[in-house]
Amino acid sequence: QVHLVESGGGLVQPGGSLRLSCVASGFSFSRYAMSWYRQAPGKERELVAHITSAGGSTNYADSVKGRFTISRDNAKNTVYLQMNSLKPEDTAVYYCRGTYYTNYWGQGTQVTVSS
Repeated sequence: QVHLVESGGGLVQPGGSLRLSCVASGFSFSRYAMSWYRQAPGKERELVAHITSAGGSTNYADSVKGRFTISRDNAKNTVYLQMNSLKPEDTAVYYCRGTYYTNYWGQGTQVTVSS
């Protein structure tokens, strides 16, 4: 059975940092490109960051470039999102997604940036 379980969300002050993790099971993680998406209340889900299956290439939304870093550890079936210099507009539910011939989604983790 496929599972993607995100963790690491929470409440943080503006300018702070969080590290999200997404642990995968039930599929060949190392074959899958992985992405982080986010969805704020009343808004569409948007792509935040993407990493290829071997981790050799990454892409970021313009809004997070220079602040967020996506990485993966295929030995641990885990993808990470390091988020620095957080802003209130980063508040959202963050989801990880695995993509190969199909897409798998996690259940999401809430990130709230507020003073």
